[in-house]
Amino acid sequence: MSSFSKIIVGTMTWGVWGKNYSTYQMSDLIVEILSMGISTFDHADIYGGYTTEASFGTAFKQSKVERSSVQFVSKCGIQLPGTERPLAVKHYDYSKEHIVKSVELSLQNLNTDYLDVLLLHRPSPLMDPHEIAIAFEQLKIQGKVKSFGVSNFTPTQMDLLRTENLIEWNQIECSLTQSEAMFNGTTNHMMQHQIGAMAWSPLGNYFKDDNPQKIRLKPLMKKMCEIHNASEDQILLAWLLKHPAQIHTVVGTTQASRLKDALDSLKIKLTLQDWFLLLEASLEREVP
Repeated sequence: MSSFSKIIVGTMTWGVWGKNYSTYQMSDLIVEILSMGISTFDHADIYGGYTTEASFGTAFKQSKVERSSVQFVSKCGIQLPGTERPLAVKHYDYSKEHIVKSVELSLQNLNTDYLDVLLLHRPSPLMDPHEIAIAFEQLKIQGKVKSFGVSNFTPTQMDLLRTENLIEWNQIECSLTQSEAMFNGTTNHMMQHQIGAMAWSPLGNYFKDDNPQKIRLKPLMKKMCEIHNASEDQILLAWLLKHPAQIHTVVGTTQASRLKDALDSLKIKLTLQDWFLLLEASLEREVP
């Protein structure tokens, strides 16, 4: 886990689900991100309707970046109806055949021989820990995946898989405006079992809506920004990074300048009382 950058670059909006960057734009951005000291990239097979991994992989090959200098995280399991897959319904597939096939396709698309981490994208009511273990073991022996984890799993769902699988990561939704994972046992469970934590949407909905929660937070955020000479997004990330679960934040911006700002948030040290002041404003109540 130590080789993973604390700020992880989320690639969901690099392709047709967002900026639709060209190969040259992606290649230049990869090189610039590496020059900052960020080395971990988060993918999923479904991003861009099953197209973004291939776009990134072409750009990565063009960048001439050494594979050993970066880490690739990807996810599988969601079967999403669309042009690439004319399915009758969105569903989850954690059969051995699908997991192995998904990984092999991700490797081909990303122009790599291995994934640093494979995550099961969302829990399925039909997942069989034994069958998943067979797939994981095959991929591990073949050297196609270095480590395994899950995404959006609860403690009991993690425990079900852990009966037969080594689960090393869980990527969860967690932020100042969506802190439930810190209270429902999820982060405690991960710390107890030494499961690495990644947080998607680490800025929460703060910049999306002028809702009552943001209105409560705004004056306090302004004060924190002045104290720490920081931006609002940096304070939001610093709040999350203070958690003892040693959370790695998956930052979804496609702008190099904002990724540099995210990296600088590592230098911000909120006091204990400041951390709880922000939490109280977010929850609109004292800590229970």
